Amino acid sequence: MSQSRTQRTVPDSRCVMSELVLPNDTNGLGNLMGGRLLHWMDVCAAITSQRHAGMVCVTASVDSVEFHSPILQSDIVVLESQVNRAFRTSMEIEINVYAENPRMDDARRHCNRAYFTFVAVGPDGKPVVVPELVPASPEETDRFDAALRRREFRLLLSGRMKPSEAVHVQDYLASFSQD
Repeated sequence: MSQSRTQRTVPDSRCVMSELVLPNDTNGLGNLMGGRLLHWMDVCAAITSQRHAGMVCVTASVDSVEFHSPILQSDIVVLESQVNRAFRTSMEIEINVYAENPRMDDARRHCNRAYFTFVAVGPDGKPVVVPELVPASPEETDRFDAALRRREFRLLLSGRMKPSEAVHVQDYLASFSQD
């Protein structure tokens, strides 16, 4: 039986979450441990995916985790996530992480970014169809299009897609040779 898809706009499912870096969250250098940050990112992404899907969602993959700047003890960590694109049963969630140092000027600095893939599951634990995502701005359209290319890369790397089937990746790479 085919399930129909509803549509939602991007802002409906965003999540903004804040955490305080305590001594138990840090390594020997006084920096936030990567594992603790990934845990917080997973929680933030889960909230976003569940808001979009309207049901329980589970982490399917994490990729392209970028560490730009260390986060220090006593910093306030701000995590912001949004759905970039909804596929049939999965969604790509982008999480951007910022740090604020309340002892200094409270300036926010971008520290991390990652892309998580979540799958919506029904009561039986099987994947279920998620609402479509309709981008509402040029920036959202750019993220929407880039999510499809990243999905194709993930499928290529996992062996679940043949290179000849990755047409969006091919088009993207061809755009560089036209310059």
